Amino acid sequence: MGCYECCMRCLGGVPYVSVVATLLCFSGVALFCGCGHQALTETERLIENYFTRNSQDYITLAYLIEYFQYIIYGLATFFFLYCIALLAEGFYTTSAARQTFGEFRSTVCGRCLSTSFIVITYFLAVVWLLVFALSALPVFFFYNMSSTCRTVDVLSETPSSINQLCVDARQYGLLPWNAMPGKACGMTLSNVCKTREFFLTYDLYIAAFAGAGITLLALLTYVVSTTYNFAVLRYLGRKGLAPRC
Repeated sequence: MGCYECCMRCLGGVPYVSVVATLLCFSGVALFCGCGHQALTETERLIENYFTRNSQDYITLAYLIEYFQYIIYGLATFFFLYCIALLAEGFYTTSAARQTFGEFRSTVCGRCLSTSFIVITYFLAVVWLLVFALSALPVFFFYNMSSTCRTVDVLSETPSSINQLCVDARQYGLLPWNAMPGKACGMTLSNVCKTREFFLTYDLYIAAFAGAGITLLALLTYVVSTTYNFAVLRYLGRKGLAPRC
């Protein structure tokens, strides 16, 4: 066998769909976790500097942010290990790889493993769909804030009107209702929107939202890949090529 034929057989054993899904998962999780972690830190700083005067008003928010950051650490670790497991499963169940090693057959254990991955990945995709939707909430908040700031800038020549334009952090559950002032209005709001903290936090939440979408796409790709692998293994089992392990 020549070098070219050997390389083609090796490349034929690569589960390309699983590889693409793994790259998408790594990049999406890294974007979501990294940007989300920093965005939470910047959010705490933004609330502390511009929406409240008493540190006791945002202490609950600070605790929640800290808990969410620990959850982000766990998510990053879990998805890294799970994506590696799915990639290994893709190599194991790829029919071309079995042909390469001269063993075109499936086992009962292999089919059970594929079924388990299908169920777990489908469950994760449903859960992550909820995470994807929730990650849009801070983007919506900062979009509304930015839109209000643009309106304030347009109406800046009529101070009596712009003072009625406010963004109230208490309405979004970021602060308790007794927090003072809890909101930013008029030119104060416009000045907040021009700060580095606002632009940085807004961009980080957009990046985290995009990362959540990429991760969801990766999980859906994994669902398709694992389902196909299971179908191949089940077909081989019906052909009588499935010894028990």
